[in-house]
Amino acid sequence: MSKIEQLELEAHREQLQADVRKLLDKYLAIAEWDVPEIDEPLAIRLIVSAVRQELDRVETALADSTQP
Repeated sequence: MSKIEQLELEAHREQLQADVRKLLDKYLAIAEWDVPEIDEPLAIRLIVSAVRQELDRVETALADSTQP
C-alpha cells in the first residue's frame, strides 16, 4: 500500500473499529432476540468467524476482478 493510502486508512481507523464493533453488536442482539439464553461468548466467536469468512470472499472477488 502506498503511503497516501496508508495515511488515509490511519485517519479513519478508529471509525472502522467502531463500525465493526457496532456490526458485531447488531448481530449479537439479533441472536439474543431469537435465543434469550444464548451463550454470548460463543455467539460472538461465531459472528466474528462469519464476518471474517465474508471478508475473505470479498477480498477474493476483488482480487479476481482485477486480474486480466
